[in-house]
Amino acid sequence: MVIAAVLITASIIAGTLIYFQYFARRRLMISTTTSLYETGLLFEIEKAYEAKYPVDVNFISVGTGLALQHAQNGDVDLTLVHSPTLENTTLTQGYCVCRKIIAYNFFTIVGPQSDPAGIQGLNVTEALKKTVQYGRVQNSITWISRGDNSGTNTKEASLWQKAGYNYSTLSAESTWFINASQGMGETLLKAEEFSAYTLSDKGTYLAYKTDNRITLKAFITEEYLLLNVYSAMAVNQTLHPSVNIVDAISFIKFLVSDEGQQLIENYGKDKYEQSLFYGTVLPLKQNEPQPYVQWIKNYAFFNNTECPQEYRDGYPELYD
Repeated sequence: MVIAAVLITASIIAGTLIYFQYFARRRLMISTTTSLYETGLLFEIEKAYEAKYPVDVNFISVGTGLALQHAQNGDVDLTLVHSPTLENTTLTQGYCVCRKIIAYNFFTIVGPQSDPAGIQGLNVTEALKKTVQYGRVQNSITWISRGDNSGTNTKEASLWQKAGYNYSTLSAESTWFINASQGMGETLLKAEEFSAYTLSDKGTYLAYKTDNRITLKAFITEEYLLLNVYSAMAVNQTLHPSVNIVDAISFIKFLVSDEGQQLIENYGKDKYEQSLFYGTVLPLKQNEPQPYVQWIKNYAFFNNTECPQEYRDGYPELYD
């Protein structure tokens, strides 16, 4: 009878542990830009977060435009994106709250190592002008655009404008300018296929380059115009009562914690011999290194702050 009682007790304990491990775990849905997802960084963050909290983290990897649409629809609890203009609109329209800037890196213009357009050594606007001239003369595929309303695509359109061109007009010149309408990885592979130029975030480019999936060369990096800033925003529970706001805020807190920032900063260093992403929390607090911190503030702050007071939704501890 004693043995039977011990076995029954053990079974109950085991069953309870299994229940809490596999059935009582809360679900957190996150829409994210492909440039974060395809590098593998989010898998490391997910593993570390789930080890600390009874939460099952699920990612939907799409372009920033669609990621924000998922947030607006209430399909997710949290979104990770990199388009300050679109993020500001999403905040002011009331779809999201509690924006925190979590990381930054730079976009880069990449292309065939032979550099047929001759952009090596030029700044970004001059490089784009040279690319247009070359493409129109050669009348063959020269530039691959994401063409998917992603954060990268939004950045690209703004760069073309800075260079004196209209993105929609260029998109119509299909003999040399084509839209991939796909994620960053697929766009890089298409640029590789056609020996063409494209705009890429640094992280995805390095991941594909190091894995020998592409031979493209990065020509222009670390200009202010190429700054790439990533932010997290929780979906507004007032608008969508069913969202998991508690774990969304918890996940944001983890991203901006010392542990989360170190994960971001150190990810890929052993494989790529450099950081794919840089944490933002400590630099913004210490106001260094410059000029990068000032660039982040100029590019990604709204009314001189990462999240105006009216959109902080009662979580002041995020902004201490």
